[in-house]
Amino acid sequence: MSDTRSSRSDLGTSAPAPTAWVGWVAFASSMMILLGVFQVIQGFTAIFHDGYYHVAESGLVVNVDFTAWGWTHLLLGLLIAAAGMGLLTGNVVARTLAVILAGISAVLNLLFIEAHPVWSMIIITVDVLVIYAVTVHGREMSRV
Repeated sequence: MSDTRSSRSDLGTSAPAPTAWVGWVAFASSMMILLGVFQVIQGFTAIFHDGYYHVAESGLVVNVDFTAWGWTHLLLGLLIAAAGMGLLTGNVVARTLAVILAGISAVLNLLFIEAHPVWSMIIITVDVLVIYAVTVHGREMSRV
């Protein structure tokens, strides 16, 4: 009698099965999509309601008009959300882009921290979590 069940070793692959850490990458993907939405909201706020922030443009680390900051946040948010969706596929390019964009987002929000400190700190924290999840456990997502 033959065994009809197949296993990974029968398929000729030697890659280990994915672990429960794949959940971290799915979490990072969800957080990136949410982070992208947050950045878009922050961008629209800076474009359409620049009086909302705690300081004037001259009080920021980089003295740039809030409209320019808004377009930067808006564009970055759209790119981050797209990378978050691509991250679910386990694509190496999406993983690399996710780490780069999360790093840019963290630096951008560090420069913007005087305008809205609590919001910027939340986004920086999420960026760090995304970078951790993708760099440490990102490879496992491609095996799912």
